[in-house]
Amino acid sequence: MNVCNMEQHKTVCKREQLTKVSDVSKTNDTSEVKSNSPLCDNGLKPGSNNTGLPHWNKISHHRHDGYTGTLNGKRCMKALVTGGGGYFGSRLGFTLAQNGIFTILLDLHKPECDVPNGAVFLQGDIRDYDTLYNACEGVDCIFHAASYGLSGPEQLDAEQIESINVGGTKTVIDVCKQRNIPRLIYTSSVNVAFGWKPVEQGDEDTVPYIPLHEHIDHYSRTKAIADKMVLEANGTFLKGGGALHTCVIRPPGIYGPEERRHLPRVAANIENGLFRFTFGNSATRMNWVHVNNLVDAHILASVALTSAKGYIASGQAYYINDGVSVNPYDWITPLFETLGYSKPRIILPTSLVYVTATLMEYLHHVLQPIVNVPVLLTRNEVQNVAVTHTFKIDKARKHLNYNPKTYDLADCVKCYIKTRPEPKNVLTVFVKALMFAGCLLLVIFLSFSFESPSITLFSKENIK
Repeated sequence: MNVCNMEQHKTVCKREQLTKVSDVSKTNDTSEVKSNSPLCDNGLKPGSNNTGLPHWNKISHHRHDGYTGTLNGKRCMKALVTGGGGYFGSRLGFTLAQNGIFTILLDLHKPECDVPNGAVFLQGDIRDYDTLYNACEGVDCIFHAASYGLSGPEQLDAEQIESINVGGTKTVIDVCKQRNIPRLIYTSSVNVAFGWKPVEQGDEDTVPYIPLHEHIDHYSRTKAIADKMVLEANGTFLKGGGALHTCVIRPPGIYGPEERRHLPRVAANIENGLFRFTFGNSATRMNWVHVNNLVDAHILASVALTSAKGYIASGQAYYINDGVSVNPYDWITPLFETLGYSKPRIILPTSLVYVTATLMEYLHHVLQPIVNVPVLLTRNEVQNVAVTHTFKIDKARKHLNYNPKTYDLADCVKCYIKTRPEPKNVLTVFVKALMFAGCLLLVIFLSFSFESPSITLFSKENIK
């Protein structure tokens, strides 16, 4: 059992066997949940509202596959979280359940933490209309957090990314209409409005979507399409009468205790000797968001889609972050220090690193039928590190009463180091480092000799 206990943020996460769905109908009174319950605990008293977040004001009298959201003898609000087995989706779902909202976590993969009383996990694919339709019986609000292709090799799987991010979103919107679900909050991305052109303190009104053909990765392009689909669905009629109210939340990179996407990948590259250099410059700035702040923003947005708040968030987009701008290399300094490494001093031209990333993507794509070539860095990741992209959160502060709390990455790093799996063997590290060095040498050779038409064609195909 892996346990991460961060006293400062009162975060406890234990990986144990998930609560059986069949038991939820018997134990869905959150007043029975103990403060030391083996689940991801944000320091909340289950069933209470001590987060400062307002309770939803609508009561549901529906059942879900024989289960009711019964709290102390009363029917409670019911929500569904797509991507509920992922890091952010599970945190959101657990917080909803701990605040008295019966929550359905829909995903292909189970959450790593125990599912608390007041929530159920349902295994399913959001692209399957019947599965989603059946899961949404009696649901009053959907938090659509499911997506694919955020980082690493999965960024190159164009068909899967399109199918989930665009096709899945269309299915979610269609089910909302047919199931008379009045509220839909979509977890989008700052990438919908960010390309190679720097963005400094951009806002929702002055920074529009960038043209789809200018996106260099499928994830950003499909998130932009889905973002627009959700906003355009706002105000459409529901089958049983009334209207659908939607909004989108646009976060940057997410961090927090037990985060298993960004920190592990950066740590592995540091230990493999691949972060012995930097690129870009010290003036580059970006935003991050702690998972707890992002959870708060989503719940506040759902409240702002009600009549009690005048539907102020209806049809709106919100940039959400911690409210601070940081240099990417300065920000991850605690990780370098904890792992026992100094910050890199070698500075490479961004153009060289970008072409190297292009070559890695190309080799991965061409050789995939034969061998799995690791993608150590993608073009999108080079862009995110090298180009300033910061966004204001004034609109969220004003409309949602969003007030981000202050967190320290160093605490998350300590948690990660305590719970991470054993580092890979030296031979694997050596092979990866050798491959990376080979890519660099090949790029340097190509830059002085000729431009590879195959790589050029690959790049053009991937930005369409």
